Amino acid sequence: MEKLIDLEIISPNKTVFKGKIKSITAPGTAGEFQILYNHASLVSSLDIGIIKFITESDEEMDYSTSGGILEVKNNVVNILAETIESKQEIELKRAKEALARAENRLTTFEKGTDRERAKAALKRAKNRLKLLQTGK
Repeated sequence: MEKLIDLEIISPNKTVFKGKIKSITAPGTAGEFQILYNHASLVSSLDIGIIKFITESDEEMDYSTSGGILEVKNNVVNILAETIESKQEIELKRAKEALARAENRLTTFEKGTDRERAKAALKRAKNRLKLLQTGK
């Protein structure tokens, strides 16, 4: 019998995935980390990045996230994502437009521009485009 982990990923809008996996890699705020069978209990905040996991049928799944919380306990991983999108859900044109808007906000120095918010928007846009450029 193969050693599998139960995974559930939810966002405010939907349940993204619920099933058995072999491993998962997530973008923690302190750096990327991997969860394998019998991982120690853990709660971690997630950063903007790519969540990658391998299903029990060896399918590699990749999702872009803007952050959230990941919990591991007794071979069960629960992810509460702020936002999460598969490659199929991301529209290239909209992602490029979001990148251009964020870059413009950071270079124009308009009064009242929230620079930290603009930097986060830039990071999210780059992350979504990075997912679209992967070969999977």
